[in-house]
Amino acid sequence: MEIQNPIKSSNKKPKILIEAAWETCNQVGGIYTVIRTKVPSMVEKWGEDYFLIGPYFPQTASAEFEPIQDLDDSVLGKAIQKMRSMGLSVHYGYWLITGKPRIVLFDFWATLEKIDSLKKNLWDNHQIPTVNTEDIVNQVIAFGEMVRIFLTELANDQQAKTDIIVHFHEWMAATAVPDLKKDKVKIASIFTTHATMLGRYLAGNVNNFYDKLATFDWKKESQHYGIETQVTFERVAAHACNVMTTVSDITAKECEHLLGKVPDLILPNGLNITRFSAMHEHQNLHSRYKAQIDEFVMGHFFQSQPFNLEKTLYFFTSGRYEFSNKGYDITLEALARLNWKMKQAKIDKTIVMFFITKQPYHSIDPEVLHSRAVMDEIQETCKAIEQQIGEKLFSASASSSDLKLPDLNQFVDEYWRLRLRRTIQTWKNNKRPKVVTHLLKQPDGITDFTEKANLMNNPDDKVKIVYHPDFIVSTNPLFGLDYGQFVRGCNLGVFPSYYEPWGYTPLECIARGVPTITSDLSGFGDYMMQIMKDYEQWGVMVVNRQTQDFHQAAEQLSEMLLKFVKQTQRERITQRNRVESISDTFDWSNLRAYYDTAHDLALKRRK
Repeated sequence: MEIQNPIKSSNKKPKILIEAAWETCNQVGGIYTVIRTKVPSMVEKWGEDYFLIGPYFPQTASAEFEPIQDLDDSVLGKAIQKMRSMGLSVHYGYWLITGKPRIVLFDFWATLEKIDSLKKNLWDNHQIPTVNTEDIVNQVIAFGEMVRIFLTELANDQQAKTDIIVHFHEWMAATAVPDLKKDKVKIASIFTTHATMLGRYLAGNVNNFYDKLATFDWKKESQHYGIETQVTFERVAAHACNVMTTVSDITAKECEHLLGKVPDLILPNGLNITRFSAMHEHQNLHSRYKAQIDEFVMGHFFQSQPFNLEKTLYFFTSGRYEFSNKGYDITLEALARLNWKMKQAKIDKTIVMFFITKQPYHSIDPEVLHSRAVMDEIQETCKAIEQQIGEKLFSASASSSDLKLPDLNQFVDEYWRLRLRRTIQTWKNNKRPKVVTHLLKQPDGITDFTEKANLMNNPDDKVKIVYHPDFIVSTNPLFGLDYGQFVRGCNLGVFPSYYEPWGYTPLECIARGVPTITSDLSGFGDYMMQIMKDYEQWGVMVVNRQTQDFHQAAEQLSEMLLKFVKQTQRERITQRNRVESISDTFDWSNLRAYYDTAHDLALKRRK
């Protein structure tokens, strides 16, 4: 008797999963990282039944998109052909990232011609106000109309054959959700807000935001900040979808009060850890990239303030410039306190703290560039002298009749001696090293604080500040490193955020074996506290910002930094090994299960 394959004999319909986001094949912010790093894990489970949709931007598509000409073998084929027959521009192909998923990109620019009628329908059908909105909102509405047409055509074609699950990320991808529900299009829908629009604005502008969360009038506040359209889209999508989710318990409270909806599920974010894993190499990589940061530090500080690099630690913070939300304010306050504590305790170490963010600037400061260039000249001169000495030393040693070391000074030509002396002479000065590496267009919170607190790279300061108002890339003339290499070269990542729905920066530290500081108001910090009772033993420190005021939290952070400073090199190496060993906890292969649950729940509710 033949045994039937239980899968083939099942009456269950096949399923396809589509993820929709404004940042698929379009790097704008954090959602790009979420989607991109999750793709390999999704492809592993769904294979050819996994697709993505997003907007078409020629600049990014040219680098990350590979067209597919033949639509015959695609589940999506008929819907794409139907849209093209309507005169709509739809691009179908592969997203050229790990996993190489198939993706549909909508060229929405022509749809903008009927933006007024689209806005009228949104008001008539859903009371979504769209008067006097930004250009980006118009673009998102036009994109949403193409998403609506596509999913409607796809559902009509596939409803008898395939269950369709669509996961919308953020309001920018979900402007079609209200009409899809009104038209009863047969899809199972999930909506994820990674950070509420209104929450981000309020947290950066209202003191004690979390204490006042339940008291805000969402409509009044959204009108005040000029984001009523965006917030209304977010609220409508949250209520219209089959399953509403967010990324952390912290953000879930925002959703409850600002969107009027308690999320059905929490979907924590992960990384594709295999991209970062270095196995036994991570300690060697740290040493290699730290040596390159050493070169920058020598060029930046050693003109007037040489110090012992063997007793120097590199701390950094990074992310978009949100002075309070990202915790730059509390980090600076803690550094000022750390500086004083190290002086009082006469600790023979130096801390160089890097602030890596994005702010408007004219150019890299010419003095900073010049100092680095002159130091490179010193290095080249030293290499020439080294080669000259080496050759002559070998010859002298081989022909010597005694065992004495020759006088090495005799091996250096007068030309090279003079050149080295003159180069060093022109390089050395008594100026205070610059705090900012670039010429900012205007002062900001970081420059204001460093001046006010006199954290200005004074000769006796134990804590030195380097503010780099641009993201680090490999072509950067100051470091010659990409961001990931820079992170590996540092000793500690500092991210005590006040508002951080999730927080990829500390997670990226863990993935690279770098200890990190986060806060209990970040989704990542809150998640760590839930899953690991002894998280500090594994190189993750969490600042209490929920129940402490600013100064209490700053004092706690300064003590954490001081404790780290006092560690021996052996202790730091042990800690790095521990950090690297827990990184798999945050791999998408482990965290994908949360998404699987959301997809199953949406399908169950749809039926």
